[in-house]
Order: sequence, then structure tokens, then C-alpha cells
Amino acid sequence: MLKKITINDLKPGMYVHQIVEQKGQLSVKSQGRVTSQAIVDTLKKKGVKSLVIDTSKAFATEPEGNLVAESKSEPKADEPRKKVALENELTRATHLHKQGKAIQKLLLNSVKKEQPFDTSIPKTFSRALVSSIDRNPDALLCLTKIREKDDYLLEHSLNVAILLANFGRFLGMSEAKVHDLSYAGFLHDLGKILIPDEILHKPGRLTDAEMEVMKGHVTHGVDYLETTDLDSKLIRVISEHHERLDGLGYPAGIEGDAISYEGRMLAIVDMYDALTADRVYKAGMSSQKAFSILMNDAPSRLDQHLVQQFIKCMGIYPVGSLVLLSNERLAMVIEQTNSPLSPIVKVFYSVRNSHFLEPKDLNLTAEKNVKVVKAAIATDYKIDVNAFFERSVSIG
Repeated sequence: MLKKITINDLKPGMYVHQIVEQKGQLSVKSQGRVTSQAIVDTLKKKGVKSLVIDTSKAFATEPEGNLVAESKSEPKADEPRKKVALENELTRATHLHKQGKAIQKLLLNSVKKEQPFDTSIPKTFSRALVSSIDRNPDALLCLTKIREKDDYLLEHSLNVAILLANFGRFLGMSEAKVHDLSYAGFLHDLGKILIPDEILHKPGRLTDAEMEVMKGHVTHGVDYLETTDLDSKLIRVISEHHERLDGLGYPAGIEGDAISYEGRMLAIVDMYDALTADRVYKAGMSSQKAFSILMNDAPSRLDQHLVQQFIKCMGIYPVGSLVLLSNERLAMVIEQTNSPLSPIVKVFYSVRNSHFLEPKDLNLTAEKNVKVVKAAIATDYKIDVNAFFERSVSIG
């Protein structure tokens, strides 16, 4: 049954059938469920005056499904956290990683259709990511290396959220700031969904005109987020992820101290994940090469101290990366040790015989005859990245 109401009568649990009257430039064209008061507030901000609801589609507004369930078992911020074994955290982390891609897809769809979304969902999810980092950061850090080439847009922001949470923890930032960092990372690239595919996924170098279109993704994302109830401080951080200290970044060309501390962190992590990501048209580079590029951009473009701290946080051989050992085996780094050049690894592949081995953990600090020769990239050995990670960390 259809019923016309004013925006002041709209409540969570109602189903919007049609927008009747709206003021402002950003229009709402689609139908949808009103899952929270935040969505009502967003519609008001967008100038909605009256609308038609379908009373036959009313629904309960209690949290449903997996999108928010993770938070129910999370400890409070002031409760002590105990580190758990990697194997024990991997199951929860794997669930979170899949959940994050699903939520990111919903958010991008909302931006594309100019629909509001319930900000409590990505906010709660970001808190769950931080809790997993607290329990054992190596689990999610391993999973940042599991990529689907066609899902870069979904995975990039998820990975940035994970890496930022880990970076913030490493720097000793407060619980609240780490949560905000992860949240900002998760939302920072939403505007890219509005960039034409032929530019967004172009394999070659963009023309000057195409680059100007690409740069617009930051403004698109900020404009959309400003219609939500997201804190203005977080929106500022998100707006700065392509700004550079020399003032040659975009979209505002701000420079030096005008860029926030968190914005500088986001710029570094965003660039690192983009450099190391596999795309449809190119393989990602090694962490070591990405670190070199970051260092070359400091101190003129990136904050030198933060770049140095980020590299220290990640380690010479980051968790989840591949290394070639002196015994002609490939291994995945699963834990850092006090010796940066001798991490704990999981050996899984024989380069000499070109076949997988039964995964075996090896602490290189205790091995006299085996050492890391160099960082490795899976594509150089024609290994399916996802297949070897699933085998190596024993996740299904």
C-alpha cells in the first residue's frame, strides 16, 4: 500500500517507494529501505521534502545478518586485549575480509545510484578490523595479499583500512584515532565508482585530459560523503589522500602543514597498496620496490618521517609477502622477528622442481643454513596467487 508522507514523518523501518519533492542539486532517484535514523537525516540534508512509502514493505530495524554482528563479541576499548595465535585469528579475519568486500560493494553501489547508506555499517566494520589487528595483525595483513584482479576497487580500500589500522597501532595512536583512520581508509576511494570504466581501467598511461577526469574521484567522493552524517574531520582526511607536501597534489593543491597528520598517513598507505596491487593489465611490484618509490617521494612530496615509520612498521619483508630462500624454496612471511632479515616464514614451493610442497613453518632466526635471498613475486614463478595463499595459510 502506497502512502505519501513528509520527510518529518519518515522513520527507520519504512520503505521508500518514490521521492515526490526535493530541493538541491543532488537528487535521489531510487527506492530503498530506511535502515536507520542516519538515512533519514541524510535525506533531509539532501533536501527531500515529501515522499511515498510502501507500507507493505515495512521491516524491523534491529541489526540483521553479518554486516554488524561482528561487533557483538568485540571487547570494549578499555578492556585488555590478548594476542591469539595466527591460525586461530585467520578464520575470523577471513570472514571479515570477505565481509569487507561485500560492504564495499554496497557502498559503491549507493554512491553510483546517489542513494544514502547507513554509516553505522562501515563504521562498525572498521572497528571490527581494528579488533582483529589487536588480536593478531598478521592474519589480516596476510589477507591483504589475496587479490582478485577484477576486484581492485573493492579490495584497495579494504586493504588501506587494514594497513592504516596497523600503522596507527604501531605509532601508538589512541583507540579512537585508530578507529577513525581505519574508517577513513575504508571510505577514501568511493568516488572512483563515478569515473568512466575506460579511464579507470585503462592499461596505459592516461592522457592529460583523462588524468583530469581521474582526479575528479576525490571531489566526487567528498561531495557524496558531505551528504552523510560522517564527521567533517574524517571527510577532511579523505579529501587529502592525493595531496602532496610540495603543493602539487590534488584536488586542492594544499601543501606542507596544511595537510593533516592523518591525511599524510593515508597518502602513504594508499600509494603503497596501489603500487603492490595486481591489476588486470599489470602485476603488482614487490614491497621493497614500493618502499623505494615512497622514499624517493620523501621529503618533497610525502612526509619523510612517516614514510620511514611505515617501512619500519611493515618490516623489510612484510607479513604476507613472498621471499626466495637460499635452498631454492619460496616462502610466505607470516611473522616478524627481532631480526628484520630473518622472519618466520611458511615454505610452500620448490623453485628447482616447480611444484608445491607441504606447507611448513620455518623460523629463520634459528636456521644457520637457510636465509632470505630476495623478495619474490608470484607471477615471476607463474603461481596463482590466491591458490598458494589458500594452501599456505590453510583457509577455505
